[in-house]
Amino acid sequence: MKHLRNFCIIAHIDHGKSTLADRLIQACGGVSQREFHDQLLDAMDIERERGITIKSNSITLSYRAKDGQEYQLNLIDTPGHVDFSHEVRRSLMACDGALIIVDATQGVEAQTIANLYLAMDYNLRLLPVINKIDLPAADVDRVREEIDAELGLDPFEAIPVSAKTGLGIEKVLEGIVEKLPPPTGDPNAPLKVLIFDAHFDQYRGVILQCRVMEGTLKTNDAIHCMHKGCDFTVEELGYNQLKLVPKEQLSAGEVGYIIAGIKSVQDIEVGDTITHVERQATAPIPGYKKAKQVVFSSIYPMNADEYKELSKAMDKLALNDASLTYEKDSSAALGFGYRCGFLGLLHLDVVQERLQREFDIGLVISAPSVRYHVSMKDGETIDVDNPCQWSDPAKIGSVSEPYIRASIYTPEEYVGAVMELCREYRSESQKMNYLSVGRVEVVSEMPLSEVLFDFYGKLKTITRGYGSFDYVPIEYRETDIVKVDILVNGEPVDALSYLVHREKARARALHYCEQLAEAIPRHQFKIPIQGAIGGTIIARSTIQAYRKDVTAKCYGGDVSRKKKLLEKQKKGKAKMKQIGQVQIPQKAFIAVLAADRN
Repeated sequence: MKHLRNFCIIAHIDHGKSTLADRLIQACGGVSQREFHDQLLDAMDIERERGITIKSNSITLSYRAKDGQEYQLNLIDTPGHVDFSHEVRRSLMACDGALIIVDATQGVEAQTIANLYLAMDYNLRLLPVINKIDLPAADVDRVREEIDAELGLDPFEAIPVSAKTGLGIEKVLEGIVEKLPPPTGDPNAPLKVLIFDAHFDQYRGVILQCRVMEGTLKTNDAIHCMHKGCDFTVEELGYNQLKLVPKEQLSAGEVGYIIAGIKSVQDIEVGDTITHVERQATAPIPGYKKAKQVVFSSIYPMNADEYKELSKAMDKLALNDASLTYEKDSSAALGFGYRCGFLGLLHLDVVQERLQREFDIGLVISAPSVRYHVSMKDGETIDVDNPCQWSDPAKIGSVSEPYIRASIYTPEEYVGAVMELCREYRSESQKMNYLSVGRVEVVSEMPLSEVLFDFYGKLKTITRGYGSFDYVPIEYRETDIVKVDILVNGEPVDALSYLVHREKARARALHYCEQLAEAIPRHQFKIPIQGAIGGTIIARSTIQAYRKDVTAKCYGGDVSRKKKLLEKQKKGKAKMKQIGQVQIPQKAFIAVLAADRN
């Protein structure tokens, strides 16, 4: 066990985690030159195209150190985006140490601090690595100061590397062997295995990524999932080495995979503890938390005939993504669809793109919302994440919405603009921490619903790309939330209803009305498009009617002939408006909801 090292790589998004992982794999001979490609551990096309890690992945490497000993390194690559911090937490539970990467040009950023605290929660030994030292803007000395002041780690332990060119990679490997501790655990104790990830293979079923904490697991052992309460039989186990390499057994301290005839990711819970059916452990591994969906949106097929294909696609996607929740939903305007829960906006974006790419289905996505706690006057409390579930305002006593504590790291010259942006997004309290020369942390408490849309984009704009943002949910607070209905020719369109704070209701309703007025074609009669809270109209746009010059054939004669024809036309248009129906094209929904999300 003393020749084992279980570690992960954590950092802010785009600080070079996947590139460093590639260099480590190459240095240990984990892949041949012919088979190598960038982002080896990122299996999805979306991950490679966007340059982000969405799912954690692991690999077992062999490394011969300078002391002549052969070491087994179990590397777990983790996502950097705030939406996938749940993946990071599970990966940290399976490790004994971590490489914490800091960009030599950007310095310590928000997600770096957040991941540091997560690692400290699990008592991991941290080894700092300063990446991108080959760039002209790199300032290694300044970054060492930030590592000391902001992370509280030894700045002289930090290893300067260039993951792109491979400079300093050998020092990182030696640092892993010398500085990170070996795992602990008794191979003869009752079995405790942590499931830190899972994915679905169409031929083998669910493949579990696991770390054995205590005991020894062998092929054909009967196993029991302690949180889920279900039993399986191990068909195969072994190491991940880009390909699955079967072994006879996995002992305490080792990381590998398990195949046990599991049909769906929904049948197990990632973060669960596996033990033997016969000789069970007394308690599961501590630290397990279920993923919490914070953003909710409805997904409809663009063509109503594709609903069956969407149902199959959602079932298949859920096999690989245990964080996605969905239930059947319907809309008078868009037909049948699914109401889905996501970990954040990036998660929603990834799911939407995977559905379109992998299953070739055109989609309409409703405006995202958060979950509100609604206290009724009769004492009942309900959770609402869909405008269709909103009760009569006369029966509602109070509404609470989720708040977050946002940490924004920015250069000093942009502090004023950042604080103004926070106030614009209903920030309730702000404080500043001066971290180092020229760098400030702005801590702000604000509603989660406000940062869902364009907050991050605006932050990057006003700080010229230097600002970084991370948040943690804190509590629910009472607020003034209203339901806004969009009426087209006096009829409410349920797919466009939304929940919003009263202060922001008019501006957003006006935006919806203007977008619809541009997208809906003109009819023979005038079409009012209105935003309403209950019976009160708060915004309006009008689509003008096609006009026909009915008096063109009248030349000469008494003016009363023209008046008579115009009056007849006026009555005809009024009658048409009463019985005529406005057909809203699908592109109108897409235009409104896409513009709202952007």
